[in-house]
Amino acid sequence: MKKVFLSIAIAMMGSVALFGADAPSSLNPLITAMPSLSIAPDARAAGLGDLGVATTADMNSQYWNAAKFAFHESHGGIVANYTPWLRKLVTDIDLAHLEGFHKWDDLQGIGLSFTYFSMGDVTLTTQGLPEEEGITCRPYELAVDASYYRKLHEYVSMGVVLRFMYSDISNGISSTSSTENYHAAWTMAADIDLYYKQPIAIKMGESYFSLGFCLQNLGGKMSYRDDIKNFIPANMRIGVAYELPFDKYNKLTFNIQADKLMVPSRKSKYTTYETAQNKDLWNPDTKEPIDPSNPDTWTMTQEAYSGISSVSGIFKSFADAPGGALEEFKEVRWAAGLEYTYNSQFFARLGYSYEDYNKGNRNYITVGAGFHLSIVMLDVSYCIGLKGNNPLDGTMRFTLGFDLAGIKDLTNNKK
Repeated sequence: MKKVFLSIAIAMMGSVALFGADAPSSLNPLITAMPSLSIAPDARAAGLGDLGVATTADMNSQYWNAAKFAFHESHGGIVANYTPWLRKLVTDIDLAHLEGFHKWDDLQGIGLSFTYFSMGDVTLTTQGLPEEEGITCRPYELAVDASYYRKLHEYVSMGVVLRFMYSDISNGISSTSSTENYHAAWTMAADIDLYYKQPIAIKMGESYFSLGFCLQNLGGKMSYRDDIKNFIPANMRIGVAYELPFDKYNKLTFNIQADKLMVPSRKSKYTTYETAQNKDLWNPDTKEPIDPSNPDTWTMTQEAYSGISSVSGIFKSFADAPGGALEEFKEVRWAAGLEYTYNSQFFARLGYSYEDYNKGNRNYITVGAGFHLSIVMLDVSYCIGLKGNNPLDGTMRFTLGFDLAGIKDLTNNKK
């Protein structure tokens, strides 16, 4: 059974915003397994340009920074998020994310979350046969998380997250070819989260400065084939936020975040003759590239790239880009967001996301709105693509959450 969609699915999700653009020779995006984990699942973060590591605590904190839960005003909540994904390209790819938390006391608690990503209907065909003779399946990815968080100081908290990741791109249909042996892949990973939030007294009231830091998806690799191991989207996030009140009812929050995938580049300045993809471009006697300016001489073979360990890959990711420090800097995705709040009930959001053209080109503006009462919250966001035929243009996200502590208090009052 020929799994022709494997590379298409992974590449589409890893560098999706490049569709419709002419890729230059310096194109060098970082491709990983489980790309669905890089999609912001909630409408609030999406409305702010896909950021959330340093924002005020909400019910979706576990995805961004579980340490924020320690500063949540409620002692429990549950939230559901839904995203129709890539609607400009297809109609049957969806992301669903459920999350909940419970605080044992004012210092510590636990959180749980579940993410399910459906890739829609895909036809598997045997090489050489027409598509109508293939088998239709529904590939999917899922992740289950559990977290523990605790306040370490009045202004500081820390959280750890354990994650089980599973990806079945053939929906249980395995290859029997002697050269291809695809199967479902899984691994375990962990997050390490830190959050700092300090009040600052000003004339208009009490403002807040927040700093968030997260090392996400630190774990093993995933293998869809016995001979190839794929990196998962290990990620480093750092962000700051400043909440500025104007009076008792109105405030603005400014947010900035930087994300860096801790995944080695397959086009690496450390590539040697032995690991080069196309040895015809190299001098076999001197083991030097025939054309040093040709990017093809930088590319490792799949076997060599697969042989890099996950730990080594994290350290290599900060210094292996063929373009040196400048290209490493281009691997950082930047996001900025502005949130207006009225009476802690009505919210308006504006965000911007920037990523270098050669690293994925996810450049877009986002807008969002929210309505929160004592027991229920509803958020929605909308994405506006900025460059070319961006498939993320028009993407909407929806969030519905319930404050379990608020529901309990309401029930007790009625009694």
